[in-house]
Amino acid sequence: QVQLVESGGGLVEAGGSLRLSCAASGRTFRSYAMGWFRQAPGKEREFVAAISWSGGNTYYADSVKGRFTISRDNAKNTVYLQMNSLKPEDTAVYYCAAVVARYNGRYYSESYEYDYWGQGTQVTVSS
Repeated sequence: QVQLVESGGGLVEAGGSLRLSCAASGRTFRSYAMGWFRQAPGKEREFVAAISWSGGNTYYADSVKGRFTISRDNAKNTVYLQMNSLKPEDTAVYYCAAVVARYNGRYYSESYEYDYWGQGTQVTVSS
């Protein structure tokens, strides 16, 4: 089992940047594919980005492609989401999620595919 704790959220002006971190417990972190999702008020949770266990494969929602970058440091049991050129529509609670990957290179973009979730961190982008 793995526990996930997000950090790095906050209030930023449109056009600004934030870096979210997700720290994972457990010694098998490198076998987990990781993802970031977000949920805005009154909306369903949506996929943001995903990364394979080695970090070699990444995948992004069209809405964040070119602005957000997902990465991971398996030595630190941490996955990151660098968010640049933020827009007010990026305002949401951001969640990281983990799932044991079937094989290296595999990433997952559906929330039901993930087994473990953090409690979320609020990101607010002002216009």
